[in-house]
Amino acid sequence: MTDWNVLPHAPLEPIGEELWQVVGDLPDMPLKRIMTIARLRDGRLVVHNAIALEPVEMARLEALGEPAILVVPNGWHRLDAPRFAARYPKLRVLCPAGARRKVEKVVTVAGDYADFPGGERVRLERLRGVRDAEGAMIVEGEDGVTAVLNDVVFNMPHVAGSQGFVLRHLTASSGGPRISRVARWLLIADRREVRGELERLAALPRLRQVVVSHHERITEDPAGVLRQVAATLG
Repeated sequence: MTDWNVLPHAPLEPIGEELWQVVGDLPDMPLKRIMTIARLRDGRLVVHNAIALEPVEMARLEALGEPAILVVPNGWHRLDAPRFAARYPKLRVLCPAGARRKVEKVVTVAGDYADFPGGERVRLERLRGVRDAEGAMIVEGEDGVTAVLNDVVFNMPHVAGSQGFVLRHLTASSGGPRISRVARWLLIADRREVRGELERLAALPRLRQVVVSHHERITEDPAGVLRQVAATLG
């Protein structure tokens, strides 16, 4: 599946020093998805959770630098990974070690988070307690530190309709920063370890925001929010 299929999305927008994001739609779902782009010291780009964009927005992305590393953040966030890999033949695809078998069903994987180059302002970290199914991308800048998570933390508002009912009452995915029931059922293997990881991220010096892969960034007291979410794990 390498046809360049574009779903509705917002424009590319800066969210920090050498850091950008795009908010996009998913087919037949009220969930928003987030692509995060970070620039390395040599000017090349790391693309986290790829979203195929309209030509004008792809041109804006490519003007930022050469896409060099594609991070597929778990085994479900694979939709546009094959399209990016086909568009950029030199792209190195990385994913969490525990997600590799699923990700390799759709795209060739060059390595896991341990294979990310060191000495950069961007780094990939494992998260304990989730079977290596996903991790975190940490981006350091003069303006502070950004923690990019995936499905372990949601931050979406309540939405109307039958799907909104499911998200609010059955999967407990909506209503602000939280750990959804889906994450508790399918992702988290050790609640105590995940709580410790969220508390560790909350303690990052100069933490200025948390990006999640669905819906809204956490910019208001991100450390306090992560601690509150961690506390729900008991």
